[in-house]
Amino acid sequence: MGMKDKFQDQSEQWQQQAKEKAQQAREKGQERGRPQRGQEDPERMRREREREETERMQREEEDRMSQDYDA
Repeated sequence: MGMKDKFQDQSEQWQQQAKEKAQQAREKGQERGRPQRGQEDPERMRREREREETERMQREEEDRMSQDYDA
């Protein structure tokens, strides 16, 4: 086996190992990352509540501003 073949084989082995590790990481992430049915992600729920609160405050401020201009 020539040097070129040796390096090519080694490169292919590394590529295969990288693919396997990436697949394992994806599988592990899916197991950990997704809440089970019926369970909610607390961080996502917190962000949603904050967004709703911010929107509510903006609407209230706009209402106060429009009332000031109407008077």
